[in-house]
Amino acid sequence: MIWPRRDFKFPNTVNGLLSEPEGDSEMRPEIVLFGDSITAQSFRSGGWGSALADAYSRKADVVVRGYGGYNTRWALFLLHHIFPLGSSSPPVATTIFFGANDAALKGRTSDRQHVPVEEYTDNVRKIVQHLKKCSPTMLIVLITPPPIDEAGRQSYAESIYGEKAMKEPERTNETTGVYAQHCVALAEELGLRCVNLWSKMQETNDWQKKYLSDGLHLTPEGNGVVFDEVSRVFREAWLSPEEMPFDFPHHSHIDGKNPSKAFEERCL
Repeated sequence: MIWPRRDFKFPNTVNGLLSEPEGDSEMRPEIVLFGDSITAQSFRSGGWGSALADAYSRKADVVVRGYGGYNTRWALFLLHHIFPLGSSSPPVATTIFFGANDAALKGRTSDRQHVPVEEYTDNVRKIVQHLKKCSPTMLIVLITPPPIDEAGRQSYAESIYGEKAMKEPERTNETTGVYAQHCVALAEELGLRCVNLWSKMQETNDWQKKYLSDGLHLTPEGNGVVFDEVSRVFREAWLSPEEMPFDFPHHSHIDGKNPSKAFEERCL
């Protein structure tokens, strides 16, 4: 599918230079990454967000809206700020990547982040409903929380807090898997695309060390899995960067003797 770009009238040239643009000059569509710290860290070196930005360079703006420590209950307070209703240019695609904090165990060190799985599911549904109000055609992709390496979490806590470190895990892989299953089921119910990261990562031997840096957050290899899976889902839907036009002409289309000509036409 060829990207249905927004109507845009290239301005006339004055003395060989572009004059002030008429109307809305924001040509690139937006892809928003909405989630917790795993999304917030995605623009670090080797991150899945920065890899997406590179893949869609000059085709779409990849915008990170990641909030470390947040669960879906708190994320609901952000919706009208990040995704205002009535916007003339809502995102063309949004990833929803929560659950790692919701799945924190009740009564353990991360107790205040805990959200019961039924509420988690309902909160994600509310996020999706809001996004659909912003744009019925928006591509929405749910991402499950990654698996948990409980021993890795314990080692990380001890390296930071020493003897004061938690004695019992604040997250377990089994519990996080329940949240992942609910995320997948919700995507099926709503007819949405979904990346089952919890299952995908565990298909690899020694996933605990290969994909997780502290038992929860991602290594560069773990980020690579997210990038590959999100890219695959985008392409399977309709958002393939290869089929999207550049925002402005490729340099090969610019005549060195008459450069203005390339900017008076749409060069796809």
